[in-house]
Amino acid sequence: MNLKKYTDYALRVLIFTAMKKEGERANIKEISYIYKISTHHLGKIVFELNKLGYLETIRGRNGGICLAKPAEDINVGTVVREMENDFVLLECFDQGANHCVISPACKLKHALNAALRAFLDVLDQYTLADLVVNEAELLELMGLGNETDT
Repeated sequence: MNLKKYTDYALRVLIFTAMKKEGERANIKEISYIYKISTHHLGKIVFELNKLGYLETIRGRNGGICLAKPAEDINVGTVVREMENDFVLLECFDQGANHCVISPACKLKHALNAALRAFLDVLDQYTLADLVVNEAELLELMGLGNETDT
């Protein structure tokens, strides 16, 4: 299974934002630079995360983005479900486009459906806070390690 880049980038934005100290805000340019993702694409993702209630966006000179709720309250499985618009693993998962002749008797679709549920069940066991427990290491990899010492 492959998550869309949109979901991957959304999780990265949340991770980056979760590492900001209370009162600090991230900005799209900063996130774009760190992850090497287009600011235009990130703008769409931030807009969606704001609409879903994960981020708060503040316009203006001292604006930026911050988490709209504590990282402990943001479930990774829920984020993935909301960012992915479908989980069509095979043709038979899409009732409208299923032309497979063995679909009514196929056991593969049941096995894959169980695997998908298990995948999401594992993600449900993690919060955003769990993804940033190694904050110092993450900041170092982003080239921001020295900023925490000031």
